[in-house]
Amino acid sequence: MGRIFDIQRYSVHDGEGIRTIVFFQGCSLRCRWCCNPESQEGEGQEVSVAQVMQAVERDRPYFRRSGGGLTLSGGEALLQADFAREILKEARESGIHTAIESTALSDEVEKILPYLDVFLLDIKHINPAKHEEYTGRRNDAAIKNAPKISKATELIVRVPVVPGFNATIAEITEIARFAASAGASEIHLLPYHRLGEGKYKSLGRAYPMGDTQPPSDSQMEELKKAADNHLHCQIGG
Repeated sequence: MGRIFDIQRYSVHDGEGIRTIVFFQGCSLRCRWCCNPESQEGEGQEVSVAQVMQAVERDRPYFRRSGGGLTLSGGEALLQADFAREILKEARESGIHTAIESTALSDEVEKILPYLDVFLLDIKHINPAKHEEYTGRRNDAAIKNAPKISKATELIVRVPVVPGFNATIAEITEIARFAASAGASEIHLLPYHRLGEGKYKSLGRAYPMGDTQPPSDSQMEELKKAADNHLHCQIGG
């Protein structure tokens, strides 16, 4: 059994093709720009591996036609690594493409690698101190785990591009350079958005990003060009 807060069907993000996304409850980070604050705390919905797979199996025809599959997201799925492993194992053994979107801030990552086709690694910054300032935790574990992940499965590095935090050519270049050295196949730049702002209001919490606005299209193109110097880059996931 494990805790989730949503299962989203017919997604075209977080991996190739049409995907079913299982959102895990619980996160050890408190990113100021988090768009799923409801995942951070609370009990969530307790479900079994069989219940999750029953929902996933309904979308198998869409996976087959689009090259899609299952993606675990969050929150942070590695906080429930055993539950995540069993879901991925069931999916992989039944011929469903598997992916996870994770910060990889845990040695538990090794439990799931044998059952993954793609690891979408969330790298927010290279500097551990700045990472901690904006998220509540250092990122040393993610930096350490990245090469290990790429040796076991396809590694794609994803970067939330947040003005005031990492939205500069120097910082994105540093991340792209690291991603290439760690064996990533590509890097995705995900522009900050304010779509989660209403969730904070519904939870009775202040929105941590204040009036920060999303990066412009021209700024994203400049950052993409900088990252492309090191490995293939795309805007969006």
